[in-house]
Amino acid sequence: MTKVLEKNHTKSAENHSEERNEGLPFNTKFFDVINVNRSAVERRVNTLTGRRSVKKEYQAAWLLKAISMIDLTTLAGDDTRGNVIRLCEKAKNPVRYDILQKLGMEDANLTTGAVCVYHNLIPFAKEALKDSQIPIAAVSTGFPAGKNSLEEKIAEIKKSVAAGATEIDIVISRDLVLESKWKELYDEIKLCRQACGDAHMKTILATGEIPTYTKVAKASWVAMMAGSDFIKTSTGKESVNATLAVSLVMIRCIREYYELTGVKVGYKPAGGIQKAKQALDYLILIKEELGNEWLTPTLFRFGASSLLGDIERQLEHYVTGSYSAGYRHPMA
Repeated sequence: MTKVLEKNHTKSAENHSEERNEGLPFNTKFFDVINVNRSAVERRVNTLTGRRSVKKEYQAAWLLKAISMIDLTTLAGDDTRGNVIRLCEKAKNPVRYDILQKLGMEDANLTTGAVCVYHNLIPFAKEALKDSQIPIAAVSTGFPAGKNSLEEKIAEIKKSVAAGATEIDIVISRDLVLESKWKELYDEIKLCRQACGDAHMKTILATGEIPTYTKVAKASWVAMMAGSDFIKTSTGKESVNATLAVSLVMIRCIREYYELTGVKVGYKPAGGIQKAKQALDYLILIKEELGNEWLTPTLFRFGASSLLGDIERQLEHYVTGSYSAGYRHPMA
């Protein structure tokens, strides 16, 4: 069992090693002809959960891998210094030591993929994570609505990078997608990418507010052409957040972009992913559509706050045979 776990576990504290996405000059030829068949997309994902499953030690291995790819997030209006410190401690020690011992993984140095906070909380996260290699991701550009001016968005990104964020999650101006103003969207994202400097940029499309899969696909292409290192579904504040269907649309755009350029762009589903079973579905989808190369924290992340607690609970069930109360597995 230990060999299975070690083989499938990916250490999350590794540095960003993938080539940065430098983007492409704006050209509508890459996405003009896109017309996504909604029925075909939904048929594909509806068969996924019935066809694929992992059990026993293999499920435990996949769940450990999922932990290493979580952006452990707190984006609440009542966030405090104490909340962030507790979040960071949980990021450094995401699974109780006794569970790891029973799994034979006590020396695996398992951590989450990153922590994600608001700009004003970056200094607290930086202090709490000073002895680790866990990245700090900051939401920026007027998160979650993205309704401030472009100048304000750029300034906010620069301040977050200066404060210690190594990853920046930006939100796009959704009206540019709704009105098909693709060149304006490209220019906005490209300026944000320049402001990020060495910090990796994840571009949030807020897919729950985009009416068609075709527009989601076109926005994904524009975001990648403009230099996004990751494309991300949601802020977590929309009425509809990450879904397997919209994920399929976005990761197929990632695959096509890779086939065209040789550059791997990462993917981050966010919002509403709360259960271990959901995490497994996303990992299986990534494996089938993009391959094992994307099953690493450098190319795949979950944006989640409560997912970790359920994964830890499932791991305890695996090693003890019993489900424990939820309060034994606090997120932070």
